[in-house]
Amino acid sequence: MELAMNIRNWGPTATPEFLRTCAQAADKSGLDAIWFNDHIGFPPKIENNVHSIPNEMGDILDPLAFANYLAACTSRIKFGTAVLVLPYRPLMLTSKLIATIQVLSNNRFLLGVGPGYLEEEFKALGIPRNKRGKITDETLAFLHETSESTHIESNGQPFVLAPKLSRPPILVGGGAKVAIPRAIKYGDGWMPVSVAPADLKPQIDDFQRQAADAGRGKLGVYAMKTLPLENMDQAIELAAGYKAAGVTHLVHTQAYESPEQYQEVIDQVDNVIRSKI
Repeated sequence: MELAMNIRNWGPTATPEFLRTCAQAADKSGLDAIWFNDHIGFPPKIENNVHSIPNEMGDILDPLAFANYLAACTSRIKFGTAVLVLPYRPLMLTSKLIATIQVLSNNRFLLGVGPGYLEEEFKALGIPRNKRGKITDETLAFLHETSESTHIESNGQPFVLAPKLSRPPILVGGGAKVAIPRAIKYGDGWMPVSVAPADLKPQIDDFQRQAADAGRGKLGVYAMKTLPLENMDQAIELAAGYKAAGVTHLVHTQAYESPEQYQEVIDQVDNVIRSKI
């Protein structure tokens, strides 16, 4: 099982020096990847804050622009979106931006995707929220198309979109009912969030059965969870539980206040937990 952690592209830690120091610390470690978020911004007050997201998360750097920054300041580690909200961006520009990231990073990008949920963001962008699933599927289909050929047609216009997209692994986030069929059709894996190993195992088993029935073979499971590092025995037990459940890539997420603290967390995940599982 691969091990990874988050890097915050939002809030007071999202400054060039802070982000560069943390990213390069991860790059020098044995971590497999670092992951970051996507929002456009928030209204003055979120009316239905179902995920209890903090207000400071609205002060966020664009994830695709940030990915290009990571491409420049790291050389080994993979990095990805958890998740990129596909309906927020035009599909052709999305393909172009991802192709650029892949060129500049030597194909180290991981594309976690989702349809989004925050009503106010959709309204501010002028995008019908009830079309988010359709737009997500259309964008994923387009990314497959542009990874196969630079010659496409858009709005009736033949077009050459170069360089050709080196399609990154596509991981579909969200609940099993919607995300699993989308992952099997368009993706390379599923990204569940904060689901306990005991609850996740039957979902993973079903996911892999469906994937095999569709001729896809075994797909990845990229689980995101805050491990209780303050109690290392419990953290190790939980991480081992995810591995036993069939998780292929475990992402530890947490807040941190300094690059030194970020380095400490890297050491705990990469050295202590890795050595025990």
